Amino acid sequence: MVLPGRIIPSCFPAPLPSLLLLPLLLLLPPLTIAKFMNGPSSVSVPAAWTASKPFDFSLTYLNTGFKVVLSRLNSGPSFSYGFGCVNGSSCYFGLFIFQRRQDMENIIPGLVYWVSPEPMNDTAQLLLTQDGDLVLLGDDGNKKWSTNTAGKSVIGFNLTEVGNLVLYDRNDAIVWQSFDHPADGIIPGQELRPGIKLTATSGAPDGTRWVYTFSTDHKIGFVASVRAAYSPQIYYRTSNVSKMKSDDGQVGALYKNGTFGEFELPLTSSAQFIRLEVNGHLTHYVLDEHSNAWNRMDLLKNQICNYPLVCGRYGICSGGLQCQCPSETKQIEERDPSSGCHPSSPISCDSQNDTFVAVENITYYALVNNYVSADISNTTAESCKEACLRKGCSCTIALFRTRTIFSGRDCYLLSEPFSLMDDPTGYYSTLAFIKVNNSTNRSTPSSIFGRKRRGRTLLIQGTTVGAVSIFLISIFGVYILSKVRRKDVEDDDPDLPWLQITRFPYEDLKAMTGDFNIKLGEGGFGSVFLGTLPSGVRIAVKRLDGFGQIKKSFLAEAGTISTIHHVNLVRLLGFCAEKSHRLLVYEYMCNGSLDKWIFHNDREFDVCWQVRRKIILDIAKGLAYLHEECHQKIIHLDIKPQNILLDEHFNAKLADFGLSKLIDKDQSHVMTTLRGTPGYLAPEWLSSVITEKVDVYSFGIVMLEVLCGRKNVDRSLHSAEVHMLTLFKCKAEQEQLLDMVDKSSGDMQLHGQEAVKMMKIAAWCLQDDSSKRPPMSQVVKCLEGSADIEDGLRYSFSGPSGHSDHGVDDATRLLPSQLSGPR
Repeated sequence: MVLPGRIIPSCFPAPLPSLLLLPLLLLLPPLTIAKFMNGPSSVSVPAAWTASKPFDFSLTYLNTGFKVVLSRLNSGPSFSYGFGCVNGSSCYFGLFIFQRRQDMENIIPGLVYWVSPEPMNDTAQLLLTQDGDLVLLGDDGNKKWSTNTAGKSVIGFNLTEVGNLVLYDRNDAIVWQSFDHPADGIIPGQELRPGIKLTATSGAPDGTRWVYTFSTDHKIGFVASVRAAYSPQIYYRTSNVSKMKSDDGQVGALYKNGTFGEFELPLTSSAQFIRLEVNGHLTHYVLDEHSNAWNRMDLLKNQICNYPLVCGRYGICSGGLQCQCPSETKQIEERDPSSGCHPSSPISCDSQNDTFVAVENITYYALVNNYVSADISNTTAESCKEACLRKGCSCTIALFRTRTIFSGRDCYLLSEPFSLMDDPTGYYSTLAFIKVNNSTNRSTPSSIFGRKRRGRTLLIQGTTVGAVSIFLISIFGVYILSKVRRKDVEDDDPDLPWLQITRFPYEDLKAMTGDFNIKLGEGGFGSVFLGTLPSGVRIAVKRLDGFGQIKKSFLAEAGTISTIHHVNLVRLLGFCAEKSHRLLVYEYMCNGSLDKWIFHNDREFDVCWQVRRKIILDIAKGLAYLHEECHQKIIHLDIKPQNILLDEHFNAKLADFGLSKLIDKDQSHVMTTLRGTPGYLAPEWLSSVITEKVDVYSFGIVMLEVLCGRKNVDRSLHSAEVHMLTLFKCKAEQEQLLDMVDKSSGDMQLHGQEAVKMMKIAAWCLQDDSSKRPPMSQVVKCLEGSADIEDGLRYSFSGPSGHSDHGVDDATRLLPSQLSGPR
């Protein structure tokens, strides 16, 4: 699937939390240099620290103590990594920036930014393990964060003079560095290049979490955006990309004293840093040694109302940062106008229950700055509102602009209820239609926001009189409805199992997907669309099209995956079977399918070694579960990158069980017709007698594709390299497998020998004789390093034709419906 708002990997395998920068600016009293020298600047393995007392220094008026791990004392800005504990219990681990006074005896404390995103108590530990992994353990002893560098020859770690925390090997080569993993701020010496971003998260009073990001793009330079449940909305972008070239000619920005990409900064010898704030501002901080305060400068220089949530959800911003709610709406927090506004009832996602409150003389920051394009042009206000209704929950506000200078009569559909801007002169000629739930009172839609209760006595009386009647009618209605729905299932499809998962009405799914408006992917049996549950959780809805084979695929997929649960399998949330409609509802995987990340020519999609390694291990664990841990053995039959989906943390999960087979544990094989995808089919498919080892073979192909960054068959390459298995055999015989390692990601070369070892595991999975392929549980052990690869591997691989891998071309004559299930 190609999914909106993809997330670039930070090379931190899930479930590691993102590095967060706690917006805690401390104005602290002077501290003696000696106290900061308690921590060395470099430490060898193994080592361990705890957050417990005695602290190296304390801040009595803030009741905060600090335990130093590493310290780097410079003549200018200095740095210290360690634990900070508030009230002796809520502890964080991170970097502390400070600077000495001119008298050289005292220092001026600065900013603390944290590696740990959540507080821990003083039993928290930082470990530098013997095998080279830097691990943060919470008070419960569980891992909170890790560099995932175990087994990479790390011998120690060092805090450099510029504040970079580095893990290094015996050759003093950098294995991991904190500069590659910024939080919401950076310090001089760090570079912001494509694939690396600053992130700040804020929480709204209604529980919504807004995520701001600031990054670099290959084409447009700096980009600032915000998102909650839907696609990100840009609120700043570079006007002059020519200033965004880094030293190697690529678009990027090295933060140096005086410059950061397009931004001109004041030259200073004082401590400084840049931080993405929780309100979306990008702020440059410089320490004033005379006043002991931090001077701030907003780098984006946007007008005050040009930020997405300056007045909260639905709020209207006017000059001088005055926030107000639309007529007859209610402030979320009376004492905080910027908290935003809210309706008394959430949007229902049902067009029959939703209507609009119209607000005149309004505009929107993204319109003013041309950051959005019209969804519909040359339309009418009524058509604009209807389009918003059809999109269900994915449209909260419709903007209708009529000014002809803007190629007017355009309709903009907003998925998130961002702040609006007041336009008292009517210059932008924009109407805002705010969607509200009108199910409680259809006669007065404009009063839905912040409605106050009236007629409390009448309500109580009416409730008392009708309680018994409503109760009896409800019981009777539920009984009749259950009969009808069961009859619908039986009439529509007598073979449909009574699945123990949610059954969605077709009209509900139609509303949740905005009438199937946003397509995420497409396959042989149908398409997948983005949807949103009324709770705000995003979903992927697979709509199967056609008859016959479609019905068989639906039963196979729904009946199989509804009974199994594993972290490396995409979770099925529900289904729909009404008349000719067949739909499956899955959890949404925001980073799409694996093929988009390994088959590309765009550096933005580079996947580093740690992520690739974990993806391979995740796939292996998912298959091991299917083959050996389920009550019935499940053979997937269509393992390929397109059927491997990635979540926000780049956890890999198997998807698309439309071709799968269930066999009893005591069955050794099963007879079936040829199915699957060319290039991933094991040789034994010709006999139609298969075992779970066909999945092992397909896994071997996928494993090589991930390691080599290329397709199994790629006709764009030189004739000698078109077929990956032929090239693999040749390189193995010449002992040159390292030549096949993907070179698009710089750190892949640093781990070449590990990649070669994994290629040998792939070769084991690709043996012509299926009995000589390992079970997936053995593959998992080899990948984790607890078992060895079998000796005597053969590098003569066959395709399904029984000849060399060139034989996969013969399989391309199969019909598309035979080759792949629905995406």
